[in-house]
Amino acid sequence: MGTRQQTGTAAAHHVVILGAGYAGMAAAVQLAARVKQRDDVRVTLLNAQERFTERMRLHMTATGQQLAELSIPQLLEGTGARFVRGWVTAVDPDAKTVRIDDDRELSYDTLVYGLGGVADTAAVPGAEDHTYTLSSVQDAELLADRLARLTEGTVVVAGSGLTGVESAAEIAERHPRLDVVLLGRQEPGAAMTAKAGKHVRAALDRLGVRVRAGVEVVKVLPGAVELAGGETLAADAVLWTSGTRTSPLAAAAGLPVDGYGRIVTDPALRSVSHPDVYAIGDAAAIRQGYGVMHGTCQGGMPTGVHAALSIHRALDGKQPKAFRFGYYHTPVSLGRGDAVVQFTRPDDSPRRICLTGRLAVRYKETVTASPWPTYGRMKKMPASGAIWPRGGRFSRVREVR
Repeated sequence: MGTRQQTGTAAAHHVVILGAGYAGMAAAVQLAARVKQRDDVRVTLLNAQERFTERMRLHMTATGQQLAELSIPQLLEGTGARFVRGWVTAVDPDAKTVRIDDDRELSYDTLVYGLGGVADTAAVPGAEDHTYTLSSVQDAELLADRLARLTEGTVVVAGSGLTGVESAAEIAERHPRLDVVLLGRQEPGAAMTAKAGKHVRAALDRLGVRVRAGVEVVKVLPGAVELAGGETLAADAVLWTSGTRTSPLAAAAGLPVDGYGRIVTDPALRSVSHPDVYAIGDAAAIRQGYGVMHGTCQGGMPTGVHAALSIHRALDGKQPKAFRFGYYHTPVSLGRGDAVVQFTRPDDSPRRICLTGRLAVRYKETVTASPWPTYGRMKKMPASGAIWPRGGRFSRVREVR
């Protein structure tokens, strides 16, 4: 039996945040900054690693580029929040406990569930065993090592979404000796305007990426991928970017989840079955007027901040407010010297305006580099993190009469 971890004074309301991704970090810093002077609230952030993972830069890690070492405990210094390192192995929302590494137990009064998604390698036979992913820094480093050892050969990037496009471009630019093939059901940039999509495809062509659209990988073999229709394509390395899956812990805990395993929330981001459990980022199925939000950093951080604001209001005896969010851009890097920024309506449909080339590169880098200093500002000025596009009429959920 594991030992029950003490959380300080019995009277202190213990808020435990699971996962220190973009959303979890936002929740931890925002809440800790707001309750710093209170002795009746304790905040604990639980994560498997002490290093913060810049998911928006993992395609750079996968090509051998060195990124900054961002320390979660160092960022939390001075906030009063406690950091606990460990793997979450179970959640019991009725007992209000979290199991860590199968040998420790942490109790909570309020839980913020922010365990994000990973590459869905379970959907296609062989993908789990024979592909690389960008699910973590360690996974990206494994691909970087493989690419560095290849003097020639073919790299298949499975999935023509934004992650696939960025990865294919980065690999082709950093390893021009390799033949990079991007496979997917849709043309790269299909969700963008004609101008932006054309720029994406021209950049991939310039970098020597071979694009195969309208295809589906149905099996991954050692050294090859099999396409629907029976065609087999040889591959010395396969990067899997086709879809994501969430942790099964929420479903195993009995929390209502959607078809993707995301916790179904009420308008304030609380579980519809357990109001003392908040779900944020990729772990949450959050309904807006335009539909259920999809996982991005631009939406994830606001969910974390809103959860912190809701908890703070509840601690003061107030009712949490409904969360509303509208998308505003889709930045895509195309190697280090090119990019596209597609501006969007709040429902994520493309506007006519877009940026390309060097201006887009500067914009994209500003966006990618912004989370860490944003957390730093929130430590001193919590209100600075509570500003984001609410989406207007697009995000308003109409009641069914």
